[in-house]
Amino acid sequence: MLGRWRRRSKRTPALEALPCIPVVAQRVLTLSGPEEFREKLLALIAAARERILISTLYLQDDDAGREVLAALYAAKATWPALQIAIFVDWHRAQRGLIGKARSAGNAALYAEIAGRLGPGVPIYGVPVQKRELMGVMHLKGFVIDDTVLYSGASINDIYLHRHQRYRLDRYHLIDSRQVADSLAGLMIEVLRPDPAVCVLDVALRPKTSSLHRAIGNLRRTLAHSSYLIAAAPVSAPVFAPIGGGQVGITPLLGLGTRGNALNAVVLQLIERAERRLVIFTPYFNLPRSVRRAIDEKIRQRCQVSIVVGDKTANDYYIPVDEPFSTIGALPYLYEANLRRFCKTHQEAVEQGRLDLYLWRHEKHSFHVKGLLVDDDYALLTGSNINPRAWRLDLENGLLIHDPQRCLREQHEAELERILAHAQRLDHHRALDSVDSYPPPVQRLLKRLARTRTDHLVNQLL
Repeated sequence: MLGRWRRRSKRTPALEALPCIPVVAQRVLTLSGPEEFREKLLALIAAARERILISTLYLQDDDAGREVLAALYAAKATWPALQIAIFVDWHRAQRGLIGKARSAGNAALYAEIAGRLGPGVPIYGVPVQKRELMGVMHLKGFVIDDTVLYSGASINDIYLHRHQRYRLDRYHLIDSRQVADSLAGLMIEVLRPDPAVCVLDVALRPKTSSLHRAIGNLRRTLAHSSYLIAAAPVSAPVFAPIGGGQVGITPLLGLGTRGNALNAVVLQLIERAERRLVIFTPYFNLPRSVRRAIDEKIRQRCQVSIVVGDKTANDYYIPVDEPFSTIGALPYLYEANLRRFCKTHQEAVEQGRLDLYLWRHEKHSFHVKGLLVDDDYALLTGSNINPRAWRLDLENGLLIHDPQRCLREQHEAELERILAHAQRLDHHRALDSVDSYPPPVQRLLKRLARTRTDHLVNQLL
């Protein structure tokens, strides 16, 4: 069992001093894509005997979401002692999709299935803030017995490639009791018993307004928490050495701007890069501190690669032949950010010191996140590495330290798969300018720039 929950210190240790869990490298596997991710998830659920704990932004009311719920109820029926708990964002679960008709959200599905099949698969809503705009529960991770299936993907048809379209993310399988216990600890010891966290699979749920005080307390608790590594002495600066054929894995938690361990590690990774830095982000909307750190790496002539989704691969993109809504301007705003960045560093782009890749594959979308640094560090995370993730949302990640380069071939193969549908940007003029955007987008972006509210939009969305 995990011991007392650990409050995090105000200062994040240097990368080499971070406590880590030694894991045999052969027990870390990079999956090939969303189809294998879905197949592995369903197989693990069917084989579970002890626990299934899921943390995800949402579990959608669609074919993929219903398939996962059916698998969970079937597993519980077969093994009644199986511990099952699902944690999703409280606000996101109780609204419809942006730009669609108003609805009761995914919680209506949860209540309907629980009413029909009975208890046993509780779904908890986690309110990180009083309003969704000001922060969501963005923790990721599937803990199934001793295995962690980690991805930035949520559960819906597109993320799981249930039909024709997919949304690309990263997918990793880690077979480690300690890593599984660490992620499980936050869900079971911190989230589940908190008064602000309520079940969603019931017809009558408390109003958010009645939870305001509890939500504030939960946010303060999370802002001072960190993942606990089991069986490690509390005072030890380094929990265990990384042995031959092993990697070290450090679970990281982040919320808010002060003492955010995940943010601190992102910056440390960028600053540490000597030969190569690879950053994946779905939206080109970098926090200022990340932008400054990248600028410095470029000046130091470190090879920097940034892989970002083309505006048409953004999940908010609206084809020009469909009715426009305000949210559809976001992909254009992010492209304008990228164009300015490319223009600033045009010389580095031409010299090959900065590679900017635009991912685009038919009508599919891109939601890849994380970092690769030199050949010895990798960060798996659900954080989009944007101002919202940096300041407002509850995020997590797994830092992999690989001093023996055991996973180098896996990382290279993963990068190659991602870049198979990416094109290098040679010049900022290769990107569309604002004047070439659809008229509604032009009007909106120019109005935002004129009133200087584009900066606020970048911070919140």
